[in-house]
Amino acid sequence: MSAGLGTAELLARYDQPGPRYTSYPTAVEFTPEFGEEAYRERLAAADAAGEEPISLYAHLPFCEARCLFCGCNVVISTRRDVTGSYLDHLCAEIDLLARHLPRRRRLSQMHWGGGTPTAYPIEDLERLFGVIRERFVILPDAELGIEVDPRVTSEEQIHRLGALGFNRLSMGVQDFAPEVQQAVHRIQSVEQTEALIVRARGDGYRSVNLDLIFGLPYQTLEGFRSTLDQVITLSPDRIAVYSFAYVPWIQAHMAKLPAESLPDAALKLELLALAIDRLAAAGYVAIGMDHFAKPDDELARAQARRTLHRNFMGYTVQSATDLFGVGISAIGDAQGAYAQNTKKLPEHAAAVSAGRFPIARGRRLDDDDLVRRYVILQLMCNFHLDTAEVERRFGVDFHARFAGEIERLTGADSPSAHGLVSVTDDAIEVTPLGRLFVRNVAMIFDRYLAGRLASEKPVFSRTV
Repeated sequence: MSAGLGTAELLARYDQPGPRYTSYPTAVEFTPEFGEEAYRERLAAADAAGEEPISLYAHLPFCEARCLFCGCNVVISTRRDVTGSYLDHLCAEIDLLARHLPRRRRLSQMHWGGGTPTAYPIEDLERLFGVIRERFVILPDAELGIEVDPRVTSEEQIHRLGALGFNRLSMGVQDFAPEVQQAVHRIQSVEQTEALIVRARGDGYRSVNLDLIFGLPYQTLEGFRSTLDQVITLSPDRIAVYSFAYVPWIQAHMAKLPAESLPDAALKLELLALAIDRLAAAGYVAIGMDHFAKPDDELARAQARRTLHRNFMGYTVQSATDLFGVGISAIGDAQGAYAQNTKKLPEHAAAVSAGRFPIARGRRLDDDDLVRRYVILQLMCNFHLDTAEVERRFGVDFHARFAGEIERLTGADSPSAHGLVSVTDDAIEVTPLGRLFVRNVAMIFDRYLAGRLASEKPVFSRTV
């Protein structure tokens, strides 16, 4: 498999706690010292930056029941007084944001996540969309996505969301195996899933994405192979295959999962390899570290051109440099700073009612952060880093700045020696084998990681 190392040795060497790098620095580096005043400064800078389009993420956190694998910030409630009040405050936050961006009103990307956005009646979703449309100009080619749960989503909702302008659907599947679904408290049939896909196709949605998770309780190669075959038959445009992040110290409900039922690292790697092989045979192209797309999908074309981007909404081809998040726990990325809203409903309501942004924490990136973020995201998105481009963008001597990191990449017991990367004077290339361990490669460039891993309190899920 590599220079002298087999699967077991690679797992022993590289299966360790590490970030997923939806951002750099990662969210564990956010601090409450970055608050509402600092966020307003970033908004002013964003508004002064010109008329470049923006991205918008809206968090709709409510679910009818909790899935035990879930790592998202959700609120289990069907009470109309709670969900309705939240929607009122979310609309008020959107209005507040728009008033601080009088010159940045063009929107090229929007995503609604949760929770389960379609737990709301379609009339509520239409109202929310109307508030956004009144305050922002949604560009004709904008990417408008929404997460839906086939168990609670009607075909009528799909039809009316499409009529609003949504053109991408993301649906969780995780695994169709009955024993796995029972263990994680998510019972969802192939037929439920297929019905929404067929309706979305009929209504002209540009793309349908299905999410799978490997590493769940009681998963087997045989069962996951069956799930993959069923998903391939459904023919989604994109498929995400996520590694289960078992973090009961962060998500207490995960402690309800019997730990002995979880696949070990070797089986997890086999499950991932099975997914890669099965999806490749079906014609899907591997995108980044955990996505697959049909060859004509814009993600596949962007990766071939090495122009793929990644933000808190996932892999994207949209080049909007400023992302704004609304709703509890939502994270924005604007003008060299991250800002995250409070995770608590009462705090969100109180801040917005007082005309304040509900910022709980964030981080302003320094010059070194910006360089390292570019390096890490290039590796995570495109598996390739052009060192001359780093020097051109940031005015640094790459080999001098990262001499220590290059030594760690290329030493005797290193990713290069193990066949994970190829390092030349001009580029760093992640090999097909290295893509399975791309998080480990990216971790070499993380200046904060050593301190976090030295902490007695666990912070990250394992990389395999």
